[in-house]
Formats: sequence, structure tokens, C-alpha cells
Amino acid sequence: MDYQVIWSLEALDDIEEIARYIERDSHFYAASVVTRILQKTIHLKTFPFSGRVVPEEMDENVREHFIFSYRVIYEIRENFVYVLAVVHGKRMLYPEFEDRIKNG
Repeated sequence: MDYQVIWSLEALDDIEEIARYIERDSHFYAASVVTRILQKTIHLKTFPFSGRVVPEEMDENVREHFIFSYRVIYEIRENFVYVLAVVHGKRMLYPEFEDRIKNG
């Protein structure tokens, strides 16, 4: 059974912010990072439980994949995968992203 992947507006904003930041040094690398992130989320249609459980949450349905140094955080609900945030791995998840993760 395939799941439907839905991006939150905040997660899309995260992608745009990441691309703008990387583009200051390399347009090519910015495009590559965004492409890899998007490819990984397409993979979630068939393998939503392939990511690890987000350690801050310890909820089997809140998972993440690392792409380069970015955490793609998503939640699985019924037949849907909700991409909640894309966060640099060195950033603290809480308190800045807490509302997104806790409220999906």
C-alpha cells in the first residue's frame, strides 16, 4: 500500500531557506541538496517506516531521515506521511520546532 506524502507549509519554507543559504556559495550544491531531500520523501510513499524514530519524541510514528546534514522529520498517520520540518542536524529541535512536531 502506498502512502500519500504531504508537505507542511513550514517544511517547504525550510527547504527554501536552506536553498537560499547554500546558494550564497554554490547554486549547484543548493540544487543538489534540495533534489536529494525531495527524492528521499518520494521514497516515503512505499517505505514510511524506513526512517529512525526521532529521539526527542520516542514516538514510533514520528521519524526522520538524514540527507547530508539535514534532518527530514515526518509523521505517519493512517495512509499519510506528513513532512513536518527540515532542520540542520546541529540545530536544537526544541523549543523552536516543538509546535510543528507536537501538533503535526
